[in-house]
Amino acid sequence: MPPDPRLKQPSQPPPWRIAIAGGGVAGLSLALALKQALGDAVEANVFDPALGRDPGGDRRAFALAAGVRRMLQALGVWDGIDAGAQPILDMVVTDSRLADPVRPTFLTFEGAVEPGEPFAHMVESGALTAALLHACRAAGVGLHPVGVRGFMLGPEVIRIERADGTRSEAPLLVAADGARSQLREEAGIGWVGWSYPQSGIVATVAHERDHEGRAVEHFLPSGPFAMLPLAPGGPLGHRSSIVWTERAEAVPDLLALDREGALAEVERRFGLQLGRIALETDLRAYPLAFGVARRFGAERLALLGDAAHVIHPIAGQGLNLGLKDAAALAESIVDAVRLGLDPGGADVLAAYERARRFDTVAMGMVTDGLNRLFSNDALLIRLLRDFGLGLVDRLPALKRVFIREAAGLTGATPRLMQGEAL
Repeated sequence: MPPDPRLKQPSQPPPWRIAIAGGGVAGLSLALALKQALGDAVEANVFDPALGRDPGGDRRAFALAAGVRRMLQALGVWDGIDAGAQPILDMVVTDSRLADPVRPTFLTFEGAVEPGEPFAHMVESGALTAALLHACRAAGVGLHPVGVRGFMLGPEVIRIERADGTRSEAPLLVAADGARSQLREEAGIGWVGWSYPQSGIVATVAHERDHEGRAVEHFLPSGPFAMLPLAPGGPLGHRSSIVWTERAEAVPDLLALDREGALAEVERRFGLQLGRIALETDLRAYPLAFGVARRFGAERLALLGDAAHVIHPIAGQGLNLGLKDAAALAESIVDAVRLGLDPGGADVLAAYERARRFDTVAMGMVTDGLNRLFSNDALLIRLLRDFGLGLVDRLPALKRVFIREAAGLTGATPRLMQGEAL
């Protein structure tokens, strides 16, 4: 029997070099997973100018799904952020106009996927990034505060040029360099997507009363206004993160408001149920879009996170999708190396594509549909959607399905997101 051609070793012997362009949460998680699983058999290097800056000042907050929490626990990172993480214990959905005196509740969710396991936790970005950096250093991941300028394919390797002019080679380059990925464009990978006539505004709000772990999603004609619970603290004792979707043309005037005017606009949407409020951070806005790469890889190149897809934040799943990418790609690479296969080979990249494309496109379509359904004020559509919300609220089995989907525990779930070590 002839030897399996996939077992042919490239000219570069182990340790296998994996280069990751982008030191965000997804890129760092991938590097850590590879190094912990393969040890000296892999050399994981992360390149990003941001690695030269202190991440502690990043006050953005993310809802980490239960599957992601299991992944971070398996990687030994969760214990470092658990004290500052706020579990989401339940969720309330309302639908109203901004001027309506009453915001009726149409849908409520209990927050547990398993007894004692919330479907999500709120975590601040700076704390998560700092914990990942600490774990990466301890594991021996190479962290380089320089970007990747470009690449060139060579025999059985990809030749990488860094922004400082230095060059290196690796069997695999991972592009985790964001939605406007230069490496994706250089590889000639197409992009399908569109911009929304909306922007997302984020801030941290301090308030007097305890949120009791409750997340609230107000559907307003301009888009959803989410109030997401944070760990206690701040000048008033309690805090929440807001993710405010607003019509793009209204955003410049909102950002130009002084502190008092901005607080008044937030208060109109936030309500008074948590007592007096104050802005703990300034309002920050970013444009909203949907997009997905036509392929999640090219020869010796894999796309990760926002370089592969961006979605509307209506379901809070953007970062979770990127971490699921990292778990799936790590699994494909680790399995290949243990079988003696080339980690940058076509079979590895094809397995990653199969694992992630359907889930990504499906989530993107769901978030796009929800945004179009709820970000309008047509009377008939309003009546239909409120009827649908009320119907779902009366079907506990269906609500459990939605909760498990939000927790990242449906479909093909990578082993890391099941809490299993690679």
